[in-house]
Amino acid sequence: MKIAFIGGGNMAAALIAGLANKLTAGANIHVADPNADALARLHQQYGVTTAAATGAAVGAADVIVLAVKPQSMREVAAQLLPFLDAARPPLIVSIAAGIRGADLSRWLGGHGAIVRCMPNTPALIGQGITGMVAMPGVSAEQTKAADDILRAVGPTVWLDDESKIDAVTAVSGSGPAYVFYFIEAMQQAAEEMGLSAEQGKQLALATFTGAAQLALQSSEPVSLLRERVTSKGGTTYAALTSMERSGIKASIISAMKAAAARGKELGDELGSV
Repeated sequence: MKIAFIGGGNMAAALIAGLANKLTAGANIHVADPNADALARLHQQYGVTTAAATGAAVGAADVIVLAVKPQSMREVAAQLLPFLDAARPPLIVSIAAGIRGADLSRWLGGHGAIVRCMPNTPALIGQGITGMVAMPGVSAEQTKAADDILRAVGPTVWLDDESKIDAVTAVSGSGPAYVFYFIEAMQQAAEEMGLSAEQGKQLALATFTGAAQLALQSSEPVSLLRERVTSKGGTTYAALTSMERSGIKASIISAMKAAAARGKELGDELGSV
C-alpha cells in the first residue's frame, strides 16, 4: 500500500511510526510538508520519501492522509485536486476536526472516497483511540485500509453517522486535556497539603494509570468500581460529596457538550466557503 501524508506534524509522525516497515515499507510512505526539519527527521527515522509541497507522488498514493489544521483544509484540498486521478480515485483520510465529508468532497471536485477520523494525542505513544466514519463512496477494501492505518496507533471505533464525530471529538479527541487538567489539580492539592511536587506528580500519575487499567480490565461498570472505594463516612465519601456539592460532574458534562458544539460550529464556519 502506498500512503501519502499532507502534513508532517505530531499526529502524522505518530501514524508513520506505527506504519513504517510494519503495515508497509517506509519507502512506500510519502510526506508533503513545508517544514524541512520535520521532513528530514521523518526521512531519517523511517525512510519515507518527502517533498515540500503536494505533487505527483501524493496523487500516486492509494491512501492520502490529510493531517493539517481545519483552517488549512480548503487550501490543501485546492492544492491536491489537480493530482487526483479520476481513473483510480485514492482513499482520502481526514483527521481534521469539524471539516465535514460533504465539504471536503466539494473542495475536491466531488471526490467520494473519504473517511473522517478523530484520533487523540496518546497516539504519540501508540495508545490512542480513533473515532471513524466512512462516506458513501468508500469501498469495503478502502474501509479496511483506513482501519489498518489508524489501528497502527490504537483501537478504532466506527460510527454509522457522521454527526457523531463531534461527540467523539468531545469525548476522546479533547479528552486527554481533561485528564491532564484533573492531574494538575491533584498535583496542586498534594503540594498544598505538604507533599513535594515530585511526590504529588508520582502519586497522581500512578493513580490515574492504575485506575484506568482497573476499569479497562474489569467487566463491572465504573460506577460500581467507584462505589467500592467509597465507604460511607470515609475519606473518599468526603471528597466525592464535596465534588457533588460543587457540581463537578455536571460541569464536566457541560464542558464536553461545549466541545461537541464547537466542533459543529467549526464545520459550519469552515464549510460555508
